[in-house]
Amino acid sequence: MYPPQIEAIRREREEFNKRKLKAGQWGKIFGEGILRTKTANDWMKQEFGKPAARPLFGSLWFENELCILFADTNMGKSVLAVQIGDCLTKCHSFEPFYNQADEALKVLYVDFELSAKQFEARYVKNAQLDSYVFSPNFYRSEFNPEADDGIVSDNYQEHIQGAISAAVSETKAKVLIIDNITYAGNGTQNANAALPLMKALKALKIKYGLSILALAHTPKRNLFKPLTVNDLQGSKMLINFADSAFAIGQSYAAPGIRYIKQIKQRNQKEEYGENNICLINQEKHINFLRYKFEGYAREADHLRGPETLEIESLKQKILELHSTGHSLQKIADELGIHKSRVQRVLKKCGNGA
Repeated sequence: MYPPQIEAIRREREEFNKRKLKAGQWGKIFGEGILRTKTANDWMKQEFGKPAARPLFGSLWFENELCILFADTNMGKSVLAVQIGDCLTKCHSFEPFYNQADEALKVLYVDFELSAKQFEARYVKNAQLDSYVFSPNFYRSEFNPEADDGIVSDNYQEHIQGAISAAVSETKAKVLIIDNITYAGNGTQNANAALPLMKALKALKIKYGLSILALAHTPKRNLFKPLTVNDLQGSKMLINFADSAFAIGQSYAAPGIRYIKQIKQRNQKEEYGENNICLINQEKHINFLRYKFEGYAREADHLRGPETLEIESLKQKILELHSTGHSLQKIADELGIHKSRVQRVLKKCGNGA
């Protein structure tokens, strides 16, 4: 026999389960199963007075969000991600992307891209001296090839995700950065692969109260067009399940300049869209590889436009023909354009006739 108090609870639970099985009762019984159901007003009461999510990287990434950062290979995703993580561990901001967390956060950086030596090379002044000092709140994990022997391909994804979960639990990290998500799942090229991966990351976020930044690649893309959700490698399922997303693009108007563009946001209205991209430039500041903010611009002004290439090519042909003594009319006839256009180009280039 159970003690009276326990017996009363047992019977109450037994009656509850019996009622659940009766037809027509499913809409009335709000159990704690896979779904948690309350009235909308109850949800409102639950959240009333709780602080709003704080920006971790300006309006691009907020606390407790699953955010995706994507870009082409060699665009510096990892450099930016480490810089963001470093700021969060030290209560710093990378202006204008303010960090409003009022305490240093523990960051776990899961690095599937670089070896330890490659990572070190980015944060040291020379081969032996002046290494950058990270906060003790910054943790880095890398793949252990010796532990891979017993893992079969069928459960590889579960092993990786389980290892990440264990590392989060061990470090008590509040921020998780994954570089990159291709290694965290069985590929992300289609919905079937992307869905379980995003479910797993969502579950990790909820279980540990994490803010997650997941890095991803873009496939070969049309450089004449703006960055969009369609440029994320694989399925749109990744973006659909993400709370926010931003991307790094290459500027073709200014050599060495890259730009950050906001792709998806839920916590506030768009701030860094196509008419207000953020120009950035990579630099080695003493012993720390980082990005420096260079200003704002329109994305259209930094794309490789087909019309720009055509104009440049036409200008070169006009100059070549003019240098060989062709008349304006002969140049126009040969290139199939009007004589006045030939004259405008030559005048602009200081060869007016």
